[in-house]
Amino acid sequence: MSNIYKRLDKIIPKIKEDKFIEGKGLGNEISFYVFDYEPEHELVVRDYILHIKKEFNHENSNRKVIEFDLYKMMIEIAKEKGIFERVFQMEEKQGKDVLFKAMRNFTKPDIFLKKIDQQIEDHNLVLITGVGKVYPFVRSHNILNNLQEVLDKTPVILFFPGEYDGVSLQLFGKFKDDNYYRAFRLVD
Repeated sequence: MSNIYKRLDKIIPKIKEDKFIEGKGLGNEISFYVFDYEPEHELVVRDYILHIKKEFNHENSNRKVIEFDLYKMMIEIAKEKGIFERVFQMEEKQGKDVLFKAMRNFTKPDIFLKKIDQQIEDHNLVLITGVGKVYPFVRSHNILNNLQEVLDKTPVILFFPGEYDGVSLQLFGKFKDDNYYRAFRLVD
């Protein structure tokens, strides 16, 4: 069995622990976790996230899981702002640099946080996905740094296609993000 499957199989038992959902044992730290993985395992991880949601999102579960796919959120935001169709024309006519600047205007962390805050409802576990798909428009450390304002007591698991050493995030094993040291590795 590949190492990714062994690591994935540790997630559900960890989520089932009372201390996980209550944030106990973290020394008053926020309950933010990172599950890092090799980018080539992206499809395996996506399938497992579906499994996690299926495991917990039923009537008798005391875990209510919600997934926020940053890429899907970015598309949704672009459509809400009425610029989704123009994005492709902008890139074609004005180039990548102009597109990048335009995209940065509506991919600020506070826009994502507002949507998360509006949709969280009674969910008590948040999964953040789509990190690799939104790079470089949205940076995971920016989301995590600002997310604690919205979700200070709700556990969050960021699924990260790259490496997290407990201090720094390195997307795809190549792009070093700014340091983020408040999250814990979900499983080793």
